[in-house]
Amino acid sequence: MSFPLLTVTAAVPAVGAVLTAAVPAARRTAAKWLALLFSLATLALAIAVLVRFDPDGGRYQLTESHAWIADFGVRYELGVDGIGTVLIALTALLIPFVMLAGWHEPDGLETNSRRWRPTQGFFALILLVEAMVVLSFEATDVFLFYLFFEAMLIPMYFLIGGFGDRASGRDAQEEATQRSYAAVKFLLYNLAGGLVMLAAVIGLYTVTHTFSLTEILAARADGSLSMATSTERWLFLGFFFAFAVKAPLWPVHTWLPNAMGEASTPVAVLITAVVDKVGTFAMLRFCLQLFPEASKWATPVILVLAVISILYGALLAVGQRDIKRLIAYASLSHFGFIILGIFAMTSQGQSGATLYMVNHGISTAALMLVAGFLISRRGSRLIADYGGVQKVAPVLAGTFLIGGLATLSLPGLAPFVSEFLVLVGTFERHKALGIVATVGIVLAALYVLVLYQRTMTGPVKPEVSAMGDLRARELVVAVPLIVLLVVLGVYPKPVTDVINPAVKQTMSDVHEKDPQPHVEAGK
Repeated sequence: MSFPLLTVTAAVPAVGAVLTAAVPAARRTAAKWLALLFSLATLALAIAVLVRFDPDGGRYQLTESHAWIADFGVRYELGVDGIGTVLIALTALLIPFVMLAGWHEPDGLETNSRRWRPTQGFFALILLVEAMVVLSFEATDVFLFYLFFEAMLIPMYFLIGGFGDRASGRDAQEEATQRSYAAVKFLLYNLAGGLVMLAAVIGLYTVTHTFSLTEILAARADGSLSMATSTERWLFLGFFFAFAVKAPLWPVHTWLPNAMGEASTPVAVLITAVVDKVGTFAMLRFCLQLFPEASKWATPVILVLAVISILYGALLAVGQRDIKRLIAYASLSHFGFIILGIFAMTSQGQSGATLYMVNHGISTAALMLVAGFLISRRGSRLIADYGGVQKVAPVLAGTFLIGGLATLSLPGLAPFVSEFLVLVGTFERHKALGIVATVGIVLAALYVLVLYQRTMTGPVKPEVSAMGDLRARELVVAVPLIVLLVVLGVYPKPVTDVINPAVKQTMSDVHEKDPQPHVEAGK
C-alpha cells in the first residue's frame, strides 16, 4: 500500500488545530509556535505533493480510495490533477504568512479566564480551515467534496465574527454588531448556495448511481452514461450557483465586502486568497467535467456576468474610502477575470484563469497584509486619515506599492501574465467581451494609484508622523511574497507546466478545441 500523502497533507493541519486548541490558557505563545510549526509541516507536505506529481502522468495522481458509506455509494476518494496541486501549494504557502501577520491579533481579547482562550482558538481555527480547503482540492468523490465545501463555513464564521477588525473608528458596540452582521451574512449566503448544491448532488446520484468523479467521467467517455439535456442543465445550475456564491460572482457577491471589511486582516486574506479559490477551482473540476454540454449552454450568460463583475468591482473600488473594502471590491473584479477565463473555453483562457488563482492569492495577500500593518499603526481604515507615509515608513510604502502594482497587473509582476492569458483566450472566441473586460485594467490602475497617492505621498499628516517602519516579523511576511510576485512575473513556466496538461484534459471533456488563426491569402 502506497503512503497516503494526500490524507496526511490534510490531516496534519487538522491534528494541529486540535493540539493548538488544547494548549493551556496561560501558554498562548506556545500555542502560536505550535500552530506555526504545523503550518510549516503542511507546507513541506504540499511541496512533496508538488514534487511527486508528474504533469505528463495520469489525470488524477496520488489517488486514494476507500469504502466509507457503502449503502449510499459514498467513498473516501482523493486525487490531484495539476490544478489541484498548485492550489494546495498556494494554500499551504499562504497560511504561515497569515499566522505571522496575525501573531498579535487575538492578544487584545485575552483575559484571566482559564476557559476563554482566544489565541488558541484563533490559530486552531486557521489550521482547521486549511485542512478543509486542502481536502476540497483533493476530493474526487462529489459528496466528500460537498462535506468539506460546507464544513469550512463554520470555522470561517467564528473567525469573522469572533476575531473581527477593531480599527473602524466606530464604538465597540457598533463594531460588534457589524462583525456579527458580516459573519451571519457570510454564513447565510454560502449555506444557501450549499443547500442548492446539495439538491444537485442528490440529483446527480439518482442519474449516475455514484458520487465518484472518476467513474462518472469514465462512463461519459465510454458512452454508458446518458443524461437528458434538461436534467444536465438543472444539475449544472445547482452546482454553479453554489460555486458562484463562494467565488464570488456578481450578483451573489454582496457578502464579500462586509466579510473582508469586518474581518481582521489575516482572516480577510484567508477569505479571498484561500477560501474563495475553492469556488473557481470547483467550476473547473465539477461544472465543466460533469456537465460539459450544460457548461457550453450557460457560457454566454456566465461570460456577461463575469464582465459585469470585472467592471462593477473596479468601479466600486474607485469610489471606496475604506482601504479594506477597496481591496475587497478589487478582488471581486479579479474573480471576474478568473471566471471569464474559465468559460472562455480556450486553453489560454483556462490556463490563465488557473494561474490567476495562484497569482491573485499571492498579490492580494501581499497588498492586504501590508495594508493591515499600516492600519494597525494608525488605528484607522479610512484612506483620508493617511498621507505622507512614504516619508516616515519608506519600506512599508515600498512593499505597499509593489503589492498595489501587482494588483493592477503591471508587466513584470505575476498577475500580468495570467491576466494577459485570460484576455487573449477571451479574444479568440468573444472579441466584444474581451474588449469590454480590458476597461477593468484601466480602472485598476486608477484605484490602485489613487490609493497610493492619497495614503503614501503628499505632506505628512500629524497622526502618522511617528509611524514606525516594518519590523522584522512583518518583513518576513512581506518580502517573500514580493519576491514571489517578481519571480512568477518573470518566469511562470514551472507553474504553467503543471497546469497545462490538466487544462487540455478539461478542454477535451467539454469537446472544445482552440480556434485556429485565420489568415487571408495574399491577392
